[in-house]
Amino acid sequence: MKSFKILSPCGILGYGFPDTSFAAGLADKPDAIVVDAGSTDAGPHKLGAKTAIVSRRAAKKDLKRILEGGQSLHIPVLIGSAGGSGGKSHIEWTLDIIAEILDENRSLQPKTALIWADIPNEIILEKLAKNQITPLDALYLPLDAQILSQTTGVVAQMGIEPIMKVLESGADLIVCGRAYDPAPFAAVGIHAGFDPGLSYHMGKVLECGALCCNPGTTKDCMMGVLHEHDFEVYPCDPKRKCSTLSVAAHTFYEKDHPYLLHGPGIEMDLSQCVFTQVGENRVQVSNSRLFPTDPYCIKLEGARRVAYRSFVVAGVRDPILIAMIEEVEGLVKESVQEQYNDIDRDSYSINFLNYGKNGVMGELEPNNMAGHELCVVFEVLAQTQDIASSICASVRSTFMHYGYEGRKATAGNLAFPFAPSDINFGAVYEFSVYHLMEVSDPAELFPWQWWERGGKV
Repeated sequence: MKSFKILSPCGILGYGFPDTSFAAGLADKPDAIVVDAGSTDAGPHKLGAKTAIVSRRAAKKDLKRILEGGQSLHIPVLIGSAGGSGGKSHIEWTLDIIAEILDENRSLQPKTALIWADIPNEIILEKLAKNQITPLDALYLPLDAQILSQTTGVVAQMGIEPIMKVLESGADLIVCGRAYDPAPFAAVGIHAGFDPGLSYHMGKVLECGALCCNPGTTKDCMMGVLHEHDFEVYPCDPKRKCSTLSVAAHTFYEKDHPYLLHGPGIEMDLSQCVFTQVGENRVQVSNSRLFPTDPYCIKLEGARRVAYRSFVVAGVRDPILIAMIEEVEGLVKESVQEQYNDIDRDSYSINFLNYGKNGVMGELEPNNMAGHELCVVFEVLAQTQDIASSICASVRSTFMHYGYEGRKATAGNLAFPFAPSDINFGAVYEFSVYHLMEVSDPAELFPWQWWERGGKV
């Protein structure tokens, strides 16, 4: 029976995975190693600031093992959303690490291809003029030339088409810019001749590593096997188990609809899926269906700097202060605003988070029972770091000695776990582009090239 195996080392490149699990995965003779390296889960900062999601050390450790594993079996290695956000700077960061690995191990000579995912502003403006860009419901952001000029760069999620073009070239290592998370997994399966619906669904499961297991984690290896009419998934660590419930539950992970899943140019319909236990830790999935969408749309992502942040973490244990914490915070805020009446109040904001009361859900918190202590985080957002730092210091000193009603001591209202207490975070970013853009050619905006440091082309 024809089959195709894909080894997923972990949920995000740099999250790490056990050597024993990876060795077991390699011993299982996969046909490709595919790993996702990015997400918007971390928010807009990594994209806007052009920084990676994981540390360089962590990424290098994972990359070294993956590259060596791929070469040992002479199978392709694919990296999706390189560097975390998949922009030019993120790909270059990844390539710098790969170059260092190749310098340290001259026996590694992967024929390496790069797929770029940066979208020029002029193309976006042309599409805007043709009404071929729509905001996603999640944020519903406006978009115009001014916003684009403030945005540090725009990437788009590629689908399978650009990746399949490179697979046809015979690349050993494919470093993708921003990619729809399941797309690199789906691309190798479809390129090998397997059903697109099954390939995409299996990619949806594998891109998070072993998160679909019990116990679940993104820091372990997972194997997926495509067959003609179904696919199977199982962990490479015998301590983890896949069940029909755990795999079905993960199918609904990060989705706004129970069984419909949208991607670049596709809609997956998982309403007819059948999950079958075919081994102690192995689940078979069938009846995954995929339909093309018209028009073909790709998701645009971009971020812009909106402020600078300073913050303080402090503990509160006085039951009198805990009972009136929001009232005192309001009074502290008013006092500081009066102190800085020379600064436009609309140019900065003072915010409080009270962990132990409603720090996570805020006004939506249904449980009003505060504990015997609170962790209070207050932040200041301002147009410059100097203003944010100055106002934050005043919030801290005012709060620390504020004389609220009923206070029995004057030694201080706050306990600081860190010194210095004030932390200057730096630039703050927000998503400025979070839209769908119509394209006539799914691969046209994702050019690829050979990397000069790779093996012979």
